[in-house]
Formats: sequence, structure tokens, C-alpha cells
Amino acid sequence: MTSAKFFAIIFSAVVSAIAVAILIYPLWVQWQRDRIRTKPCPRQWLHIIESNLAIYRDLDLAQQKQLQGYIQVFLREKQFIGCLGLQVTEEMRVTIAAIACLLLFGDHKTYFPNLRSILIYPHAYIVNEMVMSDRYIVEERRVARLGESWTQDQLILSWEQIQQDLRNWQDGHNVILHEFAHQLDQEDGRAEGVPILPRTLDYALWAKVMSSDYLQLCDQVEHQQKTIIDSYGATNPAEFFAVATETFFEKPRQLYQKHSCLYELLQRYYRLDPRQWHQFKE
Repeated sequence: MTSAKFFAIIFSAVVSAIAVAILIYPLWVQWQRDRIRTKPCPRQWLHIIESNLAIYRDLDLAQQKQLQGYIQVFLREKQFIGCLGLQVTEEMRVTIAAIACLLLFGDHKTYFPNLRSILIYPHAYIVNEMVMSDRYIVEERRVARLGESWTQDQLILSWEQIQQDLRNWQDGHNVILHEFAHQLDQEDGRAEGVPILPRTLDYALWAKVMSSDYLQLCDQVEHQQKTIIDSYGATNPAEFFAVATETFFEKPRQLYQKHSCLYELLQRYYRLDPRQWHQFKE
């Protein structure tokens, strides 16, 4: 056998092995996740979930079990990093996971695949932001932020804001829901208010409903009218989806009354109906 033939055989074998690994890896990941989800949730984690997730007891037993499984996979796959000297505790990790995993009940069980690390600041953090003034001059400003979702790898949260959100579940503001809705939106690499949907046919309805309600919010904000959806949602379609998600989980009855089509769209997407949760019933 010539050396050329030998190296050709080796090259072919390596390529074949890589191809098999590529095919098998997703199955292996799914097997691992299924195995983790079936494990009993640690008692200490359950205590944290019951204490910090206001709507947990409103979920039926099957949904609670599902959520526990999602949380365990999430905590196995994501890294938490404390910033400015913050020591990340078990309560922080489980609380963030519990709220983020509320967004996984629909057909999007990829566990925020672009996300690797969650950075937690003790309070609002300062960033340098480039903005354009009225005279079309680009200026650098220092801006305080409570959270941020990056297309690649990282998501940032303020623990002080999370604690405030836990105390005020029905105020329509939740930084975890907001930033993880951005993660769903960014899963295809773009942030435009359109997450990956189960069927191609779903995109037309999504565009119709979201565009209509987004423009309605923009008009209400321009005319300084009171809105159920926070005015920050008028910033752009990506922010509208994130803010609408917050409203869906925290002000479901009000959202349905004012934006029934939007509510039903999000209900189908998230496969949850918060209007039925006890604390939101009249």
C-alpha cells in the first residue's frame, strides 16, 4: 500500500468518525437531558422555588414536575458568574433558572442554546453606550442598566432588580422574563421580535398580530396615553416582544382585555394560560 493510499484511508476514517459524532451528539445531549429531568428535584431547590416563584403553586402537578425538570437541565448547562465581588448563591441560581424556564413550556426545548454564562451584578451596572444626538453627532454616554441579553454566550442581570421583581410579581416588570425572551428571539442570530416558531405558517400570523399591537403601542406612547404594555416596548419590535412577554406573565387579565389577539398568540407560543392562575383571578 502506498503512503498516499494509506493517508487517504486514514483521512476517510477520520471524516467518517466526525460525521458519525455530529449525528450522534444531538441524540446524546437529548438523552442526557431526559435523564436529568427525571431525577427528583433537591428539596432545598423546591423550597427556593416555592418561596421565590409567586405563581409556582398555580401550576398543576404535571406542570410543576415539568418545570422542575427544566430547571435541573438549565442549572447543569449554564454557568453563573458574580460580578463586582458578588458571591453567587444557590438561591440566586435556582431563582433565575425557575423564572427563565417558564418560557420553555412551548415547542422550544433547546434551553437557550446560545447562552453559556449568566453574569449577576449586585445592583444596576454602568456601561458606555454610543448614541446619536439630534444633530447627528455620535456621543458616548454612561448608562445604567438592569439587564442585557447578548446574541452570543452571555446574559447579564441585576440581583437587586430581581429581588424587587420577586416582591412585585404583578407590576408588569420582570428583568429575567425580559432578558430570556430576548434569548428566544436571538436564537437564530437576530433580534427582531420574531423567535423561532414551530411551523412556517405561524410566521404570517405572528407578523400580523405583533406588528398591529406594536404600532398601536407606539401611537399610544406618542400621544402620552396610558398603556398596559410598558412604553419601553415601543423602542423597537425586539423590545416589544420582550415587554409583551413580561406583561403576559404578570398582567395576563389586563393584557387579554386590551390585546386579546396578542395574548392568544403568546398563549399558543408559551403553552401556558396565566389568566387561570389563582392570584390573577378576580
